[in-house]
Amino acid sequence: MQKNRIRVARVEGIVLSRRDWGEADRLITLLSPELGKLRVVAPGARKPSSRKSGHLEIFSRGRFVLARGRTFDKITQAETIDYFPTLRDSLERVSAGYLMTEMADRFLQEEDPNALVYDLLYEALGWLEAGEPVALVTRFFELRMLGYVGYQPQLYRCQHCDRGLQPVDQFFDLREGGVLCPTCRPEGGELTPLSLNGLKVLRLLQGAEWSVVRGLRLDDTLADALGDLLHRYTLFQLERELSSVRFIDDLRGSG
Repeated sequence: MQKNRIRVARVEGIVLSRRDWGEADRLITLLSPELGKLRVVAPGARKPSSRKSGHLEIFSRGRFVLARGRTFDKITQAETIDYFPTLRDSLERVSAGYLMTEMADRFLQEEDPNALVYDLLYEALGWLEAGEPVALVTRFFELRMLGYVGYQPQLYRCQHCDRGLQPVDQFFDLREGGVLCPTCRPEGGELTPLSLNGLKVLRLLQGAEWSVVRGLRLDDTLADALGDLLHRYTLFQLERELSSVRFIDDLRGSG
């Protein structure tokens, strides 16, 4: 946390990740709507007697009291607001949750507030908890998240000739960050075929509210194709692999 911040802060946050730290502590990554992404230590959280441990599970939304530390600020108090217990009972849903929290962790810089991402993550975890279709929630989150961090795919005009796209199958260029029409398709390059139905779905996910999107029914083939496209685009922007994507791919392969 910034050096000029007050010695004790009370924040709301979602736990994005945690790992063992030292002999009995945990290093926690929180996402706060006001303060952005924070890496803080939970002293003694791995001890059986710790009262904080149960409030520091990944996905949990809570209230936290942070005290200034020498290297990392420290969690001195924690209180759970939302735990999402049903989400945790499904391997498919918990995998989607890990993908969402990892994307937020990778794309956001520390202490750079982004309330839009915070609200999106919280709502998406709630939709998974409520039993909404996993693929649809995940695609919606990915596309909105990319837009909120400055990588919104361009879906209405060809990125080469700047003409409006015709209602035909197109191509998606990872480097250009958007769609190329068939006429402008170059030889080679990072191109992914994008069907007309796929383009329509992406536009809906990008522009409509969840109350409208949730009524959409995606067949497995289209859902997988869009998931592959958005995963590849995400990895291209991050320039690194997401461990949650590898896990989901392994899960599909064993299914």
